[in-house]
Amino acid sequence: MREFVVEADGGSRGNPGPAGYGAVVSDAATGETLAEAAEYIGVATNNVAEYRGLLAGLRAARDLDPEARVHVRMDSKLVIEQMSGRWKIKHPAMKPLAAEAATVFPPGQVTYEWIPRERNTHADRLANEAMDAGKRGEQWSPAASRADLDTPPAVPAPEGPPGDATAGAARVRAAMTSATDGRTTEPRTPGAADGRPAPGGDAGGPASTEDADATASTGRARAGRDAGTSAERPAAGARSDGPDSSAAHRPATDTPASGKPAPARDIPASGKPAPARDVPVTGTGADADRRAAQAVATPSSGWAPADMGAPATFVLLRHGETPLTPQKRFSGSGGSDPSLSDIGREQAEKVAAALARRGTVQAVVASPLARTRETAGIVAARLGLDVAVEEGLRETDFGAWEGLTFGEVRERHPEDLNAWLASPDVEPTGGGESFAATAARVAQARDKLLAAYRGRTVLLVTHVTPIKTLIRLALGAPPEALYRMELSAASLSAVAYYADGNASVRLFNDTSHLR
Repeated sequence: MREFVVEADGGSRGNPGPAGYGAVVSDAATGETLAEAAEYIGVATNNVAEYRGLLAGLRAARDLDPEARVHVRMDSKLVIEQMSGRWKIKHPAMKPLAAEAATVFPPGQVTYEWIPRERNTHADRLANEAMDAGKRGEQWSPAASRADLDTPPAVPAPEGPPGDATAGAARVRAAMTSATDGRTTEPRTPGAADGRPAPGGDAGGPASTEDADATASTGRARAGRDAGTSAERPAAGARSDGPDSSAAHRPATDTPASGKPAPARDIPASGKPAPARDVPVTGTGADADRRAAQAVATPSSGWAPADMGAPATFVLLRHGETPLTPQKRFSGSGGSDPSLSDIGREQAEKVAAALARRGTVQAVVASPLARTRETAGIVAARLGLDVAVEEGLRETDFGAWEGLTFGEVRERHPEDLNAWLASPDVEPTGGGESFAATAARVAQARDKLLAAYRGRTVLLVTHVTPIKTLIRLALGAPPEALYRMELSAASLSAVAYYADGNASVRLFNDTSHLR
């Protein structure tokens, strides 16, 4: 069963006054925005606008899947408490709205949660856009909306010692928000508070890792909010609204899955990738690698309003364990090509069950190696999909290091190993594949898949190095970032790719389905 999150908001500039609402439906697993709704509703109270937003969000979720489970999050304590049955509904204008909202989905299929206003900025921005449009004598248009782009992720206050990556990233995002946000929006009337955060290979070490969820975007301060009447809620005080070193020395090992793989088919080669994503393979490996990262990390059209449509979302699944995985041996595309172990097959079954519950995957694509095709086959069979094979998703070829542990490689080829760790352009002993060459190959596969699956959610079943590379390129991170990511067997990551060339890392190394 699919699971959605509905976030809704409404506001009135006067209470009663010119009012509007906003609602957004997202995938509960990946955070991907699936639908937005907003409308200027004329003169109304703040609470009526909030109920109208709730109704719009529930209807949008029902249109996507009437069987889905829905979790509603709003920063209106009034609406959440009334819809949960804990507060009585006395206002005559709200009673029919609440009754209608209760019938959109069957009882028990919708749950409600109050959240602080700083966690409801997407819906708030949509409501403000609707009111701005009404002031111009227009209705809200999804083509002109910037709410999704301008909504920053919830970021905790920066803290930690100097050099801490999380604190540094939070400070950068805060600086970007204050520096780039020059727009103004007429605020709603403030009122009383209504009660509203390894080297490549199978072992998952230095050079191979899975996705993370991060969205870089600009933001603006939330406008003030009208309060409900004392008859509708408890009294509240007035307020104004407005590889670490250990990973770098562990080779990665591929993992297995269970079941018979679904029949494979070749990836369609339809459509030319957008020019911004072309990645030349000529020149030095480092140059090609930088161009590959720049192709996705650099927006081709700036922040101008545009209807980019639904992004292509790649859900990245590292295959299940193989016999080599717990031994932490190099296991690339030039070795024995092991199948899944019993543990790996069990992991694949658990992933399949989790993805079936979420219900968002529309296609499955796998690396040609046995462990990924076996994992993909188990998942695809559960989802009722075929498995397409993409050669570019294979693991790095580790040459003479295939099947060896990191310690064995250091003992036998110390100079080659040191050179390989120092530069992405260096190949493993015996003519393997450099990380720069892997990055160029993976980038080309990415572009081919983006052309073939525009606007769709695709499960890519692949390996440590390709997944870490896709994450690194999406973030515009340097090659050494491969050594600073840990990627577990059968873990899930996700990256959304937009039409303007931007990418958003939405999930990284999630193993909750294995517990």
